[in-house]
Amino acid sequence: MPNHTTSVFEFQGRPPLARALPLSLQHILAMIMGTVTVPIIVAGAVGASLADTMLLIQISLLASGLSTLLQLYGVHRFGARLPAIFGVGFAYVPTLTAVGSQYGIEGILGAQVIGGVSMLLVGLGIQRIRHFFPPVVAGTVVLVIGLSLYDIGVNYMGGGVGQPGYGEPRQWLVAIVTLAVVLLLSQFGRGFMKLAAIICGILVGYGLALALGMVDFSPVHQAAWFSPPRLLPFELHFPPAAIASLVIICVINSVQTIGDLSATTVGGLDRELDRRELAGGLLGNGLCTTLGSLFGALPTASYSQNVGIVAMTKVISRSVLALAAGFMLVAGLVPKVGALMATIPYPVLGGATITVFGMITMTGIQLLTRDELSSRNITIASLALALSLGLYAAPEAIAGFPETIRLVIGGSPIVVAALVAITLNLALPRKSLDDERREREALATRMQEEDARRAPLKGARASS
Repeated sequence: MPNHTTSVFEFQGRPPLARALPLSLQHILAMIMGTVTVPIIVAGAVGASLADTMLLIQISLLASGLSTLLQLYGVHRFGARLPAIFGVGFAYVPTLTAVGSQYGIEGILGAQVIGGVSMLLVGLGIQRIRHFFPPVVAGTVVLVIGLSLYDIGVNYMGGGVGQPGYGEPRQWLVAIVTLAVVLLLSQFGRGFMKLAAIICGILVGYGLALALGMVDFSPVHQAAWFSPPRLLPFELHFPPAAIASLVIICVINSVQTIGDLSATTVGGLDRELDRRELAGGLLGNGLCTTLGSLFGALPTASYSQNVGIVAMTKVISRSVLALAAGFMLVAGLVPKVGALMATIPYPVLGGATITVFGMITMTGIQLLTRDELSSRNITIASLALALSLGLYAAPEAIAGFPETIRLVIGGSPIVVAALVAITLNLALPRKSLDDERREREALATRMQEEDARRAPLKGARASS
């Protein structure tokens, strides 16, 4: 048994509650809105009832808590045993909404079972396939994820497509006030206020929406105080197109998990990520995604914002992070919490999350710049962006294709970006900036030599 200390700067440290709770609150504030916003967005895309929306929020909170505990403490080969927070992630949203609009929540959850299995396979064979996902591939995919979320954010700022009052000035007023508070606190705030910028923005926007009569509390009164999760609350359907989309995005998400776990060990533990931790993290995420679908939970991912907190504070005590996971579990067992979250108006969510979507885009750009922007890499990124976003903007261009292909390549730009980037990365010759410079110099030398050989012939013709 390892010797436990009370230090928050040691993974095995067990600090007193008075010291651990404020540090844990940082992680709760950073993760909770992402956890509840994703199921709200997906519920809107599938036309879920209020009861089903509350259920999706409830089980997402539970999934976040359980997946985090698994990563902190581990079970056999599952779990990284690192100070990492996991939960339902934004990266899946474009694919989930595309699949959900066609096949409903049943199609999402059925395809997610297979997607989770693909995560498990990635975890088992990560050392053999890691070279498929260099920064140019991972960065391009993350960049497309961010860009493809913008229409969701803007539609939410306008009040939600199909919702009463969509596009009215008061919807935009609430959204802009929410966004303004988030921006002011994130740029000028200090300590907890800076960290809690999104929560504070939501509270201010919620208060304004309440004053404007845009909030309905009846679902909160109707919700129960306690409800355990139920096995198979939704039927599972397995459409091939949905499975293909979920498998690809789940495999791609594994790349983000690799990056976040690496950033955790480098930033928080001052060392590189070892092979067992990497495989355990991927296997744990795959297990939670697979089993979670049986209870109605959406796929889980590592939370980059919480990685940033660990790297910034150097607080790596798993007891601190376990408190945050415990809060999510308690919230997930109390349906009134989910019902309260479901009362947040769409403009508030849009104003608060549009900055998050922008940050995802910038993360993709940062990943791209980790590698050389050679002509080869620029070709990979630019073509993947052009085809994925082009098909997303003009789905009618493939109207004559079979339905399965239309959903896979037209419904989710992330899938197209991943397929194009991975294929080109494997097919194109690997050339660095130095290689390309040497090629240009060699070409210039050959051209000069040819000009030198032709000069006497030109002179002879001129004299004759």
